[in-house]
Amino acid sequence: MAVYDFTHALLRAPARSVTQGLRDGDHDDPAYDDVLTEHTAYAEALRALGLTIEILEPLEAFPDSIFVEDPALVFGESAILLNPGASTRAGEAAAILPALEQRFPQVLRLAEGFVDGGDVLVTPGEVLIGLSARTDRAGAEALIAVLDRLGRKGRIVVTPANVLHFKTGCGLIDEETVAVVAELDDAAIFGSLRRIVVPAEEAAGANLLRVRDTVLLGTGFPQLRDLVEACGVSTRTLPIAEIGKIDAGLSCMSLRWRAA
Repeated sequence: MAVYDFTHALLRAPARSVTQGLRDGDHDDPAYDDVLTEHTAYAEALRALGLTIEILEPLEAFPDSIFVEDPALVFGESAILLNPGASTRAGEAAAILPALEQRFPQVLRLAEGFVDGGDVLVTPGEVLIGLSARTDRAGAEALIAVLDRLGRKGRIVVTPANVLHFKTGCGLIDEETVAVVAELDDAAIFGSLRRIVVPAEEAAGANLLRVRDTVLLGTGFPQLRDLVEACGVSTRTLPIAEIGKIDAGLSCMSLRWRAA
C-alpha cells in the first residue's frame, strides 16, 4: 500500500489571528479572508480526491494552528503527539490531543525534546526526521523510539540552515522519487530515492503533496509541474500565496492517513 493512499484528513479552520502567524523574514501579513479562501480550496481538493475530511474549529490563541501537521504525526493505526519547537505554538499539541484520541486507537507521546511535523517525511522505507530550528536532536531521537514501538524505522537527517522545515524543501512524488531543492540534493539524505531538483526560481513550490494518484502543487510553478508530470503523475494546482507569507505550504494544512 503506497504511503500516500490516504482515506482521511484532519484540518483546522484558520483563526483570524492567522495574520500574525510566524514567518522567517520580513513578509507582509496575510489577509484572513484570502487565507480562508486558500484553505477552503485545499479542503475541496482533498474531498475531490476521495478523502473524508473533518475540519476542527479555529483556535484564536494560536495563530499558526491552521498548520495541524506540526503538532502530530498520524498513521492508520496510531497517532504520535509531537512538540512544536516555537514557543508560541507550545499549546497546540494539547489542543489537538482530544481530536486524536477520538480518531485513533492509540496516541503516543514524545519522551522529551521538540519536533515539528513539518520536519518529518514519511517514505516507503523509513521516516526521515530533519533537525532544524524547530526540531532538536532530543526530540528526533525520542520520535525514533516511538516509531520503533510502531514497527517503523526513523532516521535523523539535517535540514540546511536556510530551509525552515525539512519538508519546506522536499516532497514525495511517488514511492521512488522525491522533489528536492538544490540544498537537499544529497543521496546521503534520501538514500535510494530518485531526486528531482526543483528549479531555483521555483524553490517555494518544493513543499508539494502527493495524495492518492495526484500531486498537489502551488500555482505559479510551471517548471516543477512539468517535472512532476514527466514522472507520469497527475497534478493539480492550488493557490498558496497567502499561506506562503507565513512560511507554509501544502503538507502543513492537514493530517492524512489511511484508515485501517
